[in-house]
Amino acid sequence: MKVLSCVAAAFTLLPLVTAHYRFTSLILDGKTTPDWQYVRPSNNTNYPIEDVTSINIRCNAGAASGVGIQTATVTAGDTIGFALDIPIFHKGTLNVYMSKVQNATTADGSTGWFKIHHVPPVTDGGTSITWPTLGATRFYFPIPASIASGQYLLRIEHIALHLAVQLKAAQFFLSCAQLNVLGGANAAPSLVNFPGEYKATDPGILIS
Repeated sequence: MKVLSCVAAAFTLLPLVTAHYRFTSLILDGKTTPDWQYVRPSNNTNYPIEDVTSINIRCNAGAASGVGIQTATVTAGDTIGFALDIPIFHKGTLNVYMSKVQNATTADGSTGWFKIHHVPPVTDGGTSITWPTLGATRFYFPIPASIASGQYLLRIEHIALHLAVQLKAAQFFLSCAQLNVLGGANAAPSLVNFPGEYKATDPGILIS
């Protein structure tokens, strides 16, 4: 495909960088909250996950529980966001998912997820490609007004593709936050599971 060939060419000469960016904070009512107040910290010093079959693809390593992390109360339909500690410096795509849970503090991400936001690359048909996420330090998106009230995990991922010409080399920079949603409705979105949603050979994860 012309688009994938264009992507592969774009990554051929990219340098390696060792200090990684992290999604550390929620943005509520237009204000960035303190690091790790509502976002689960990871014990993964390298931060990205590369194995799409690992349970760490849910919320990152060491983030299967949110004990000690606060749960943010929002209203269905609100626009909220995630902030990073440093700008994104790898080219890639961004996705945001939610998972309805009984208790956001103890949920491990094994329940189903539904996508609420997506920031893809922009291409003119394969001759050139741009990456809207590159250099960004924050992302905003609405909580769907139609979802049910209750507690949720909110998962954000940036899929960095600078090494993705090799199998199992795409890097998933991800974090989960804890939400309590009020004023919802009764929609039942289609769900996917993590792990399970991605394969290492999927186009957009393996670039050829």
